[in-house]
Amino acid sequence: MLTIRLSRKGKKNQPFFRVVVIDKRRSSKGGRAVEDLGYVNPLTKKRSLNKERVQYWLKNGAQPSETIHNLLIEEKLLEGKKIHVSKIKKSKLEEMAKEKAAQAAASEAAKPVAETPAEAAPKEEPKPEEQKPEA
Repeated sequence: MLTIRLSRKGKKNQPFFRVVVIDKRRSSKGGRAVEDLGYVNPLTKKRSLNKERVQYWLKNGAQPSETIHNLLIEEKLLEGKKIHVSKIKKSKLEEMAKEKAAQAAASEAAKPVAETPAEAAPKEEPKPEEQKPEA
């Protein structure tokens, strides 16, 4: 399976990334890329992508990594929401789950009882269609 991802180049403390199409099973540090699509320099915030080739590979089934997915959304090559890439600690994740549960409980308690559809209004049953005689 082909994937579009970043391949790190550059020196120590001077990262430079190439955007490459590569077989997913190959190492990110080594292995020959199928095609080089551009670069990203995080220190100077410069980046360049061959947009036509990116579109070609996406149409042919190459899957972008999470970081590349977010980059393509910024460059308006993909539509959708960004994917949260940074890792969240388990303690922070548990706190977020508790907050969501508390918010859900508060929203359920805030709903007035009268909003629920009353059983006093019975639904009309559809009339059965008349059967046509078969010939």
